[in-house]
Amino acid sequence: MASDQGNSAAPPAATRTGSPGWRDPRLWIGVLIVAGSVVLGARLLESADDTVQVWAVGADLGAGDVVSESDLVAERVRFADPSAVGRYFTVDEQLPADLALLRGVGSGELLPRAAVGSVEDTGTVSVPLAVDAELVPPAVDDGSVVDVYLGGTAGTPDGPALDDVVVVDAPGLDDGFGTTGKRQLVVAVPEDLAEDFFARLSRVENAVTTVAQVS
Repeated sequence: MASDQGNSAAPPAATRTGSPGWRDPRLWIGVLIVAGSVVLGARLLESADDTVQVWAVGADLGAGDVVSESDLVAERVRFADPSAVGRYFTVDEQLPADLALLRGVGSGELLPRAAVGSVEDTGTVSVPLAVDAELVPPAVDDGSVVDVYLGGTAGTPDGPALDDVVVVDAPGLDDGFGTTGKRQLVVAVPEDLAEDFFARLSRVENAVTTVAQVS
């Protein structure tokens, strides 16, 4: 019987796939595709978030009110005109220490540069009021806008003696006036109106001050 060993075919030699060399154009095409994808993705992310964080007021504030960061909230805004951001205060810049409002700004409104100046620019003076506790709403606090009425036995003027003035300081009854039953308020009043207020006050006998909250 003949042996089959001599007729057995030798197995084919194994082939090994080699890694493409650095000269292989397919390698460079892949690198370019990856790099292009990264650049395109970065640009898409940049264009998707073109908003800017600017300051807005957290509550109604009036003319003469001093503004600090505690009165403000950060709002993210997208401006159709990029140059418009210069009209407002961005959160990454330092606010001036003596910032005061030249006009009233409503709650949630962006804080415009045109509406603020230094305390000296506001032309207001601080007027202290001693008010019977039951004649001032308990909700009146710093930043409240109020009307001030004068009543008395004689010389009582018609209408509010001061209208739409901003409370710049409103200590509680425990802060010095609790024993007298009065509450102190300090309001910001334009200089010319302050003179008129004190003149009217001097003409009222036994003056009684009443405060009505506007906002």
